[in-house]
Amino acid sequence: MTRAVLLVDHGSRRPQANEQLEALAERLRARLPGRLVVTAHLEIEPPDIGAGIDACAEAGASEIVVHPYFLGPGRHTAEDIPRQVAEAAARHPKLTIRISEPLGLHESVLDVVVERIEKAG
Repeated sequence: MTRAVLLVDHGSRRPQANEQLEALAERLRARLPGRLVVTAHLEIEPPDIGAGIDACAEAGASEIVVHPYFLGPGRHTAEDIPRQVAEAAARHPKLTIRISEPLGLHESVLDVVVERIEKAG
């Protein structure tokens, strides 16, 4: 595989929260066949971003898109994730690594918020 996606969330002490990222990765694998999809956590639980990038490289990726699975821009998406990606990228100079935007105010996110509000009554 030459193209990979590294999904990154905050990380949690609650296993259910961390398992949700892997469930998202499974669904993404189905939508992006032929692309390697790996998960990592910014803090608290392994694997961290560096380990995720290492795993992509070991699997033969030449290009990685790091997707911060965060709602909005903040310190983690603006500083922490880019810093950790840069540190890992230094170990893999032949890799092309880009970071996508967090979910933000995308229209689809708004649709989900409306749906959840309506379901709550």
